[in-house]
Amino acid sequence: MGELRGTHVPVLLERCLELLAPALGRGGRTVYVDATLGLAGHAEAMLEAHPETVLIGLDRDTEALAHARVRLARFADRVHLEHAVYDELPEVLDRLGYPGIDGILFDLGVSSLQLDAPDRGFAYAQDAPLDMRMDQTRGVTAEEVVNTYAHPDLARVLRVYGEEKFAGRIASAIIRERERARITSSARLAELVRDSIPAPARRTGGHPAKRTFQALRIEVNKELAALESALPSALDSLTVGGRMVVLSYHSLEDRLTKAALADRVRNKGPVDLPVELPGSGPTFRLLSRGAELAGEAEVAANPRAASVRLRAAERLDPNATQQGRTDRERSRRRVKAMHQPGTGSAGSVGDPGTPGDDRGTDVEGEGHEH
Repeated sequence: MGELRGTHVPVLLERCLELLAPALGRGGRTVYVDATLGLAGHAEAMLEAHPETVLIGLDRDTEALAHARVRLARFADRVHLEHAVYDELPEVLDRLGYPGIDGILFDLGVSSLQLDAPDRGFAYAQDAPLDMRMDQTRGVTAEEVVNTYAHPDLARVLRVYGEEKFAGRIASAIIRERERARITSSARLAELVRDSIPAPARRTGGHPAKRTFQALRIEVNKELAALESALPSALDSLTVGGRMVVLSYHSLEDRLTKAALADRVRNKGPVDLPVELPGSGPTFRLLSRGAELAGEAEVAANPRAASVRLRAAERLDPNATQQGRTDRERSRRRVKAMHQPGTGSAGSVGDPGTPGDDRGTDVEGEGHEH
């Protein structure tokens, strides 16, 4: 395995511990899934904080799993480490015999190990072969994408996954270069990208190749497709009171996360009904208002936290939720009746009328306000 390369500082560790504690520390054996195990910084802290918790750690990177296995060796009797992508969670749970889980964390994007390893090709600041596969045992490399994709496909990848407004120019430069010689070097690709972007645009927004490298990494690893499939499966796997925390590092990941959560926290019944239909209410509640950001102190100590966006949610008890909403509806009807013309005292029965609809998405959370 060799020495651990690079450094690893878990992002928003204390906040993740705080959010998942009610689910993992509720007594008895609980199950925690780290969907992006990496170097196991978050996982180690969760296992230390919750002595009864079982960890299921997923990662597609075999080198990361090897390091995590060493780091978590003292917890070996309650750890399952799985070579899998997070959209394979249902199959993993079925194979291990766990019908449900109590907490899950997604720490998305490239890991410290991958970013700091010069031979993996993730970093535009270091020269390396154009690989970018998180799982080096399978899949197409970034070199193959760069050297084989047609101009429309290459431009689409850069524009959609990198949100690169000069995608067409960069794709054209790549195709001209590869007609002369195959592009195999991350440094050469970064140079091509830089030269394709107008000088005024290069002066802001960080390294000119940042968005291109992000786009290629997402394409190579099919990250967004996997995430879009994984989030609903993860939410479905949570038991009542179970919690999910997602750390995103760019707008595309955060947008998918926001959409997946919004679908679970809104009422799905007809808006014109006076009462909520059974089974149509929200199944989750948000634990934060919008996306939480890292504080200045954390960003100063760990620059990789600068772009993080945290979202979290908790699974509701459908019976308790329905009863609570029914009780509130009865209360609203009584109050409305009191204010109808011709009604008597608070105990009088009047025409309840049509109560206002308050069954929209609950955006209130228990988290910090930003």
